[in-house]
Amino acid sequence: MSLRVETMFLLVVVFVSFSLTSSVGQTQPVLDSWYVAAVYEHHVVLTPEPRAPSSRRAALQHMQKNLNIYEEQAAQAAQQDAQILVFPEDGLHGFNFSRLSISGYLETIPDPQQESWNPCTEPDKYNNTEVLQRLSCMARRHNLYLVANMADLQPCPLKTAPSSCPSDGRWQFNTNVVFRSDGLLVARYHKHNLYFEEAFDRPPQPEIITFDTPFAGKFGLITCFDILFHTPTVNLLEKNVRQLIFPAAWMNQLPLLDTIQFQRALSLGANITLLAANIRNDRLIMTGSGIYTPTSATYHHAQKGDPEEGRLLVARVPVLDPLLMGQSVITEDKVVRGESISSTTTDSEYCPKESCLDSAPPETTSSVLSSSITFVASMMYDSFTFILLNETEGEVSVCNGTFCCHLQYRRLPPGGGKEVYALGAFAGTHTVNGRYALQVCALVRCAGLDISSCGQNVEEAESKMDFLLEGRFGTRYVYSSVLVNKFVLEQPERLETAADGRVTMKHSKMTDGLVTACLYGRMYHLDNE
Repeated sequence: MSLRVETMFLLVVVFVSFSLTSSVGQTQPVLDSWYVAAVYEHHVVLTPEPRAPSSRRAALQHMQKNLNIYEEQAAQAAQQDAQILVFPEDGLHGFNFSRLSISGYLETIPDPQQESWNPCTEPDKYNNTEVLQRLSCMARRHNLYLVANMADLQPCPLKTAPSSCPSDGRWQFNTNVVFRSDGLLVARYHKHNLYFEEAFDRPPQPEIITFDTPFAGKFGLITCFDILFHTPTVNLLEKNVRQLIFPAAWMNQLPLLDTIQFQRALSLGANITLLAANIRNDRLIMTGSGIYTPTSATYHHAQKGDPEEGRLLVARVPVLDPLLMGQSVITEDKVVRGESISSTTTDSEYCPKESCLDSAPPETTSSVLSSSITFVASMMYDSFTFILLNETEGEVSVCNGTFCCHLQYRRLPPGGGKEVYALGAFAGTHTVNGRYALQVCALVRCAGLDISSCGQNVEEAESKMDFLLEGRFGTRYVYSSVLVNKFVLEQPERLETAADGRVTMKHSKMTDGLVTACLYGRMYHLDNE
């Protein structure tokens, strides 16, 4: 990301106010500059036949199994003083439903902007709202804000709006709901960017939904695939919302879009707090949840062979609501995995300009550059142009069209066998399983020794690397990440942007082998071209 200024600065985003928004609830005076957040990665109990229509009774019996787990986790979060708890997308019903087969799972969720309703204390106000009632009472019983994802049924006026209504005359939405600590329903968000979700409709108008809390101010709501798009994610950032809630059912895609990798990248690039709760399902490669601030990350990513079970994460995080920032001082600078610190960087570890990777390249660099050839290989279904890192240290550049990436590097010998690394560049529109425009610079470990393996899925690495990765982007929305051996995140040592669009990421003193270092630029303005 960059702003048009004449000097370089740490990568921080300042957005202009945007008029399309919804806000629910009233902010009360903040008692502390920190709050306690919790997210739950849920091993969802699935129905064995999601394509077969279920009666309301059968659907409720199924969802109660997941609600029982939610109840247990809410109690545990409350015991750790959590003030807000986030559950994942599809966590109550699962996935792979048809439009018809999910009908027994639907509840009509009233709009909290239009009316005030506490399902726990007013259970008889609406019929067929058993799930809403239980979630409301869960929030009330454990005295915390609770965010869950469920299936919403809304009538659609076929006679007055035939062109926008489904043929059956009703909308079915993938929906986040938020309950206040007394059980009041305070927010409802219908997912905008669906990902092959046959059971659900895209809302006729995008919804930019926020809600207020007494302990941390304003939060915004997005769901899973939304995170990659301007609407609603950037719309919320443009409203200066700096705390986002992110329920997801995300299937990991290495080497660029692993869950924790992009969750961390958005938090860091947009200078926000992100509360991310994912599903745990090994068959669908789903895992990865976390609590991220611009300076810290508490996260979980399952490893091969781990028991397939849920994981509750609880962390103390700073208040980032701009209206309350005067009371908030961020002092932590760490990345936490489970209960352990996996990476710490401080200003004292920065290298002066005349040393480390800012120095002139070694004498061998010119021969490496002249003898190196570029090649094209597929990464994440996109045709990247790559160049191999042939030496233990040097300087390489690679271009994809007019977009170029540059790398200075010093590679530390691996502890075991030989590993091949390549620098890749891509500029264009991604068109597989979604359409969105990108500019990407990525340093990746290749899966094998052959160049055709560059860009393939890799989870482990032994080679550490000091590097400076740079690209000149045509967008201010650039998200940076460093992922090392066995799904460990590292905080880049330095991130800078310049007036000409150059974004630079520098990192050294890695704790483990490098899997991916990435500058992921989103060209939102080109998505529809």
